[in-house]
Amino acid sequence: MADQREHEDLMNANEAAVPEDEERIPAGMAWRTAANLWRAAAGIRWRLVVAVCSTLLYVAFSLAAPVYSAEIIDLLWGCIQRSFAEGVPFAVTLEDGGRQILIYLGIWTAAWAFYSVQVMVMSGFAEQLNLALRSRIAEKLGRLPLSYFDVHQPGDTISRATNDLDKVSEVLQRGLLQLIIAVTTLVGALIMMASFNLVLTGVFAVSVVGAFVVTRFVAARTLAVSTERQEAVGTLTTRIEEAYSGRAVIKAFGRERASLREMSEAADALARTSAVADFITNAAGPAVRFLVRLSLVGIGVLGGGMLIAGQLTVGVFQAFYQYANQGSEPLTQVSMTYNMLQGALAAAARVFALLDEDEVVPDPAEPATLPVGSAGRVVFEHVRFGYDPAHPLMRDVSFTAEPGQKVAIVGATGAGKTTLINLLMRFYEIDGGRILLDGVSTRELTRADLRRRFGMVLQDTWLFEGTIAENIAYGRPEATREEVAAAARAARVDFYVRTLPDGYDTVLSNDAESISQGQRQLLTIARAMLSDPAILILDEATSSVDTRTEQAIVHAMETLMYGRTSFVIAHRLSTIVDADLILVMEAGTIIEQGTHEELLAAGGAYAELYRSQFA
Repeated sequence: MADQREHEDLMNANEAAVPEDEERIPAGMAWRTAANLWRAAAGIRWRLVVAVCSTLLYVAFSLAAPVYSAEIIDLLWGCIQRSFAEGVPFAVTLEDGGRQILIYLGIWTAAWAFYSVQVMVMSGFAEQLNLALRSRIAEKLGRLPLSYFDVHQPGDTISRATNDLDKVSEVLQRGLLQLIIAVTTLVGALIMMASFNLVLTGVFAVSVVGAFVVTRFVAARTLAVSTERQEAVGTLTTRIEEAYSGRAVIKAFGRERASLREMSEAADALARTSAVADFITNAAGPAVRFLVRLSLVGIGVLGGGMLIAGQLTVGVFQAFYQYANQGSEPLTQVSMTYNMLQGALAAAARVFALLDEDEVVPDPAEPATLPVGSAGRVVFEHVRFGYDPAHPLMRDVSFTAEPGQKVAIVGATGAGKTTLINLLMRFYEIDGGRILLDGVSTRELTRADLRRRFGMVLQDTWLFEGTIAENIAYGRPEATREEVAAAARAARVDFYVRTLPDGYDTVLSNDAESISQGQRQLLTIARAMLSDPAILILDEATSSVDTRTEQAIVHAMETLMYGRTSFVIAHRLSTIVDADLILVMEAGTIIEQGTHEELLAAGGAYAELYRSQFA
C-alpha cells in the first residue's frame, strides 16, 4: 500500500510542522470542558447530587461540633469550679454533662456517616463517568474516517483513552469533593468565628486573602503545564507502541540504541514536564500553610490576652481555636485541590478533543438497495478527490469494469492505485463525480451493505489473536469447519495448517509472528475466498510468496474470480497480462486503459513499463 504510506508520511510531516501552542487549551476551555463533563454525566448526576448533599451535611455536622463543644466545656468547667467551691468530688452524670457528651458523640458519628456516603457514592460516579466516556471513545473510533488515523499517532489516541481518563477519574474521586469540603468548611468556619469574635476573625481573614492570592497566582500556570504533561504522556506512549510493534525491524537494522535514545528523550521530556507540573501543583501548599500558621500564632496571642482579661470564656476560646484549625487546613486543600482539578480538566479536554473530531459522512436515512444477485458492475464517472481539498490528487477519473472482468491497476509507487481502491470501498469520500455499483451510487448505500460485496486481500496482512479457523472465518463467522478447510485448500495453505500440532485450532498470538509472512498472506487469501464476495480486491496479494506458490494461488484465484469482478494491484506485470482491462495510473490520473495487447501496441507508458521488466 505504497500510496497510502506516502500519504501518511505527508500527513505526519504536516502534523510535525504544527506548533505545539496550537494544541494547548485556549482561554475559556476549562469551563467548556467542565460543561462537557456535566453533559457526559447524564443519567448518573443523581450520584453527584447525593455526594454533594452528603458532603454539605458532613461539613454542617463538623462545624456544629466545635460550637457544641464550647457549651460542654463551659458546663464541665462550671461543674469543676463548683466542686472545688463546695468541696465535693467532681463527677459526670447523665444530667451533668453526660447527655451533652452523648449528643456530641452523635454529632461526630453523623459526620462520619455522611462522609462515608459521599466517598462511596462519588467513587461510583467517577467510575461510571469513566466507563461512559470509554464507551463513547470506543464508538467514536469506529466512526472516525481514515484521515484521522493518518494524522494521529496510535499511542496518543491510546493515551487519551487510558491515561487521560484515569487522571479524570482519580481527581473526581478525590479532588472534587475535597474542594467542596474545603470551601464550605472555610466559609462555615469564618461565619462561626465571626459570631464569636470579629477581631480574631479579622486576623484569620488576612491569611485567607493571602492564601487566595497565592492560589490564583499558581493556578494561572497550572492548566498550561498540566496540558503539556498529558501531551508528553501521549508522546511517550506513542514511542513505546512504535518500538514494540517495530521491534523486529529495530533489531534487524541495529537501531536498539537509537530507539532507546528516542524513548529516553521522550521519557526525560515527560519527567521534566511532570517535575514542573508537580512543583507548581504542590508549591502553593507550603506557602499557604505558612501564612495560616502565622495567623494561628496571632490568634493564640490575642485570644490568650482576651481570655485573661475575661473577654472570652474557656469554651469559646477553644471553640474558636478549633474553627481556626478547621479553616486552616481547607485553605491548604483549596490551593492544592484546585490545581489538581486544573490537571484533570487538561486531561478531559484532550478526551473531548477526540470525541469532537469530525466523523465519517453518515449513511443515508433511506439507503438504496442493490439488485438481487449483484453482478458487480463498477463505474467511475469523472471522479475528483484529494486528501487535502486544496491539493486534488484525482481530477477526472473515469472507467467501467463490467461484471466478471479482471481489472488490473498498474503504475509507479505513489501513482494512486491504492487510493482508487480506497474510494471504491468508501474509506474516503470523493470530492466530485460518482462511483456506481450495479447502477447505484455508492453514496446511496450503507457502508456495511457496500463492503459486504467486496473481498479484500492486502499487501500488509492482518491476523488477530485467535485460532487459525477463526481468522479464516473472520468474514463468515457462521462458516462450518469443512468450508474453512475448503477455502484453505483453495489458497494452498491447508497442508501447512494440518502439519501444526493443533491444526485449525492453533492459536495465533503476538501478530502471528510464529508463522512466516508468506503463510500469513495465504491465510488472508483463504479468508477472502471463504467470504465468497461479488467483487475481489487484491492489493499485491502475492507479493510475500515465492514464485511457485504464487502460480498455485493465481490458479486458485482464477477459479475464484470466475464470474466475479476483480481489481488487482500488481507491480509484476506477468500476473496481469490476461486482465480484461488494465488501468495505467500516474499522479492520481488514469493515463492509459485497455488490454495488454492494446497497450503494448499503443507503445505508451504501459509498453515502456512492460519492456523494463522483461527486457
